Amino acid sequence: MIEFRNVSKSFWTGTQRKVILDQASFKIELGRSMGILAPNGTGKTTIINMMAGLEQPDEGNIFRSSRISFPLGFMGGVSGSHSAGENARYIARIYGLDPDYVEAFCRYLAGLNEYFEMPISTYSSGMRSRFTFSLLLALDFDIYLIDEGMPGTTDVEFNRKAGNVLRDRLKRSTVVIVSHSPGVLEQYCSSAAVLRNGRLHMFDTLEEAKQMYNYDA
Repeated sequence: MIEFRNVSKSFWTGTQRKVILDQASFKIELGRSMGILAPNGTGKTTIINMMAGLEQPDEGNIFRSSRISFPLGFMGGVSGSHSAGENARYIARIYGLDPDYVEAFCRYLAGLNEYFEMPISTYSSGMRSRFTFSLLLALDFDIYLIDEGMPGTTDVEFNRKAGNVLRDRLKRSTVVIVSHSPGVLEQYCSSAAVLRNGRLHMFDTLEEAKQMYNYDA
């Protein structure tokens, strides 16, 4: 579970204070994957980073009682001077997993071929996204945090394989996806929330959340 209790978060933009959350309280329960709808620039990434513990609230408390992933796209701990294989094995050891399994899983899912043995600094953005998402899914978490859904890649085969793995994860894990697009959430989420004016409005169904989100838009 992830619980926010009276959490506030804001940033000074240089001309005004931008409020992300204002005394927000909500829970992410295990077994109920949830989407968060919010326009670009309203703080989706900040909220995901706070769930992961990468950013701290200005006020309030965040409680975690589950194994929570790093956000999709977060490259902390991944070295650009080392290959995907070397990074996969290093991250596996940090999480106490079998390095051979994690390397083999990433090699299969990312589909980088000979680039898997080359430094990550030589990868295109799409290749880095494929490796990062593969690494995320190779590790064992109770809650997976995904910012904007599937990674930014046009590789159809990768999207198909990664989507199948993610759907399989939903059978035993919880996924939290933040996005500006309701269509991204439809494949994976049964419930959703809408971020508006520093408040997270929770709904039992995605359809109810979409109605509020589309009205605001």
